Amino acid sequence: MEAKCLCGAVSLKVEAERKLHACHCGKCRTWGGGAGFTLTAKTPEISGGEHIGRYRSSEWAERCFCKRCGTHLFVQVGDDYYISAGLFADNAGFELESQIFIDCKAPYYELANDTPKLTESEFLAMIGEAE
Repeated sequence: MEAKCLCGAVSLKVEAERKLHACHCGKCRTWGGGAGFTLTAKTPEISGGEHIGRYRSSEWAERCFCKRCGTHLFVQVGDDYYISAGLFADNAGFELESQIFIDCKAPYYELANDTPKLTESEFLAMIGEAE
């Protein structure tokens, strides 16, 4: 599957994966105005890497964006890439698999999907980070 930013300067190729995660942490909501919808990949093939800006938003994650058009590309946590679902033109068949940081979710929305929900501490334990 191929993902591209708005201007096309950055593209990412990943193995087909249709399972999405919604992150409700305050940083995702501040960055994108709502929950961050992502799919997880290991080391995508990246073209246009010179156009990628990086911001260390926590001790364990970097938020990456296109320096030309500002598109949110991915959050990198160690070797895992949480790639923004909206970058994929072919999003047919995407399915919301889980919600993380559910205890940080804004009170003004509710997702209808019945998914597993992890709290901040449960997610951090899953990736091997302490609170």
